[in-house]
Amino acid sequence: MFSARDLTIQQLRCFVAVADEGQFTAAADELRLAQPSISAQIHRLEQVLGVSLFHRGRRPISLTDAGATLLPLARRVLRGVDEFFQGADELEGLRRGHVTIGTTPSIGATLLPLVLARFRARYPHVSISFVERHSEEIAQLIEAGTLDLAIVVGPLAHDNLKQTTLAVERMVVVVGTDHELATRTTISMSELREVPLIMFHEGYDVRAATFAAFEKAGFTPTIAIDGAEIATAHSFVAAGIGAAIVPSIVATMNDDLHVVHIDDQIMERSICLVHDERHTLSRAALALRDEILDYLGTGAWPATAHGDLHLTMHDASSEPTS
Repeated sequence: MFSARDLTIQQLRCFVAVADEGQFTAAADELRLAQPSISAQIHRLEQVLGVSLFHRGRRPISLTDAGATLLPLARRVLRGVDEFFQGADELEGLRRGHVTIGTTPSIGATLLPLVLARFRARYPHVSISFVERHSEEIAQLIEAGTLDLAIVVGPLAHDNLKQTTLAVERMVVVVGTDHELATRTTISMSELREVPLIMFHEGYDVRAATFAAFEKAGFTPTIAIDGAEIATAHSFVAAGIGAAIVPSIVATMNDDLHVVHIDDQIMERSICLVHDERHTLSRAALALRDEILDYLGTGAWPATAHGDLHLTMHDASSEPTS
């Protein structure tokens, strides 16, 4: 006496293959099994079910009424089994996967640590490679396939990149707590004309934005120190050497700095999540992309940015570039 416990996935695979191919030999070739093995599996299945599944005297062989009833059910079972194993493979992939991400120094010091901490807690066995460069360099690494994902200042003039704007951010002025501007909350571009500034080195997006803003105002900035990185610029400002124009997300990284808003010219930048549409993202990369979007969707970032950063998620790939 047979029961459902005697029915196997292999029997159903053999049955579907014979039904599709119309002969045992072709089904054996399809499944890479010996023909006697296929015949034995079908015979066993018929014994379990207590019915004949094929008219064997015909060429090609055809399904009996019982076989025709079983076929869609067998396909459904096999599809479910395949989906289960695919899901298991994906889970294993995230247990052992790897993802590479790049970003700019300012984003790398603010948003990314928060996202990566959540991602690592969820997928502790997925390894991460991190590259910190300026936006154009990051774009080139993405197109070369060196990076899976990046968060950069955009939109970028690269047709192959899928770009999603995550936030629009204003630039602000930071000064030391003993600076003469430390009592101010706003300042005009004309007032900044004689204020010694700490300038970031070549390649920084904020450097180009600063020079463009001064050019628009009709004069050149007064430079105290040129060529700084984010951390050193903050230290120079805190020491009273000069002021600096910085992204609002990094303005509160140092408690020794005071923020002053530019009230007569809007200096903004877009923060974009990018990947190359020509390259298929790995499961780990897709999981990290979703983690970034999910985290921003909570509204938890930024904790403090003086109201100068506004989250807005939309496709920026077709937006004009500067």
